[in-house]
Amino acid sequence: MRMRYAKEELKTLTVQLSQAAGLTADDALLFADALVDADLHGVSTHGLSRLSIYLRRMELGLIDPRAALRVERQRAATVALDAANGVGQVQAMKALEMLIPLAKQNGIAAATIRNSQHFGALSYYCNRAAMHGCILLATTNCEPAMSPTGGTDAFFGTNPIAASFPTGKGFTIKIDLSTSAIARGNIIAAAKKKEPIPLGWALDPDGEPTTDAQKALLGTVLTMAGHKGYALAMMVEMLSGVLSGAAVGSEIGSMYKNLDRPQNVGHFFCLLHIDAFMDHAEFICRVDATIESIKAGRKLAGVSEILVPGERSARMAIENDRLGIPIGPETLKELEEWCVRLNVPFLLHQEEKQAAI
Repeated sequence: MRMRYAKEELKTLTVQLSQAAGLTADDALLFADALVDADLHGVSTHGLSRLSIYLRRMELGLIDPRAALRVERQRAATVALDAANGVGQVQAMKALEMLIPLAKQNGIAAATIRNSQHFGALSYYCNRAAMHGCILLATTNCEPAMSPTGGTDAFFGTNPIAASFPTGKGFTIKIDLSTSAIARGNIIAAAKKKEPIPLGWALDPDGEPTTDAQKALLGTVLTMAGHKGYALAMMVEMLSGVLSGAAVGSEIGSMYKNLDRPQNVGHFFCLLHIDAFMDHAEFICRVDATIESIKAGRKLAGVSEILVPGERSARMAIENDRLGIPIGPETLKELEEWCVRLNVPFLLHQEEKQAAI
């Protein structure tokens, strides 16, 4: 059973654990905000459920909590960055903060980042860019989990693509999708709970379809839409891995399995400043008109409302902010264990608010 906890309490606890693991106070705040934001929006596979493995890799020296983001090459509006094996969320936010003024000056700015880690939900960075009147297109490669169409060996990660667009509706249009049939985090979550997965998500180590989450983690995730997902995964690998100078395909270290070497994940950010293309107010009007046109369309039987990407998670964030964020027992147990390990007080209080009927 998942219990609910206040957003600020979860952030505070994450900050304290992160600082105990070596992050500075400012970096711990960045890190905690990214993790808790994922849980707030219902993306628990990329939130606090990952904190334990991040802390473990810091403990083993596989993530440097004090790493400085380094500029390796720069032109007017492009930067090639080295995350220096630092915390992925922290280095990605610092990269975005570097790009925003460049985009506002030049209309567009782009960055590659190498020597990074798994850095959570891409939509977190895209939504932050939207707050600054920008559109961020973001990609990242990941540890091998997905085979190319026709193959059975894991080569690609789930290689997600994301972008967010500001609106006047109180939420951002948020596109954040993996190029796999399902995000691998969902299989990890099922394995932790010892639950089966649907057929069509993954292959076992012998290349056979499986509903066993543990076998799926040893095998490969399937691409979305067959060869089309394969093509998109290749595009992400080119931008995030090859162009950045990061590891590619099977060279990427596994966050969970390879506890003897860094991951060397690569990211790609391309930032557009809306005012370089049209007045921001006009853009918002056009976006809102597009949303209204979509919602005014005919609905399937049994459908009460047509939603746009990002709307459901925005509503969930409002509810979770009011009621408390649901945290599963496995994650809660990990948090308690790390509090003992790092001598941090475990000060979470279960929320007792009820959803409105």
